[in-house]
Amino acid sequence: MGMSLIVKKITQLVIGLIFLFGINIILFGHLSVGGGFAGGVILTCGFILIMLAFGKDKAFSKMKIRVSHFLSCGGAITFLTIALLGYIGGAFFLNFPDHGKAFHLHSAGFIPYADIAISILIVSSIFIIFVVLVLWGGLTKNSGKDADDEEYIHNL
Repeated sequence: MGMSLIVKKITQLVIGLIFLFGINIILFGHLSVGGGFAGGVILTCGFILIMLAFGKDKAFSKMKIRVSHFLSCGGAITFLTIALLGYIGGAFFLNFPDHGKAFHLHSAGFIPYADIAISILIVSSIFIIFVVLVLWGGLTKNSGKDADDEEYIHNL
């Protein structure tokens, strides 16, 4: 299923750029505008574009729901761990290992790692929300309820 051939080809052309831009925003968010949330939303938009252009089967082959659940929990636990490591320096979320050269990737201590953890949490959570909304919307729109979608929602 999915969209027309033109939409699929354009998606194939731009999806790599979308993912590269999202990763750039995540990794260099502490040096410029951006960060974990903004980069995570950009990466999620890439997965949503795949789902819209190629259908849910292609999107689920790229990002499994069970993997997305695991990543969501892992991102939250990693972020909490980074925040608790601040107690080593004296306070919650204290950025104590801030050594390095200014305006370089490793100059911000724990902030880039917190951005990566937030982006993992955001990508997986928003993707799960989108999938549930799409499947739930398909169930309420169809009077005969698609058995595969209903079973899929129950498996979430």
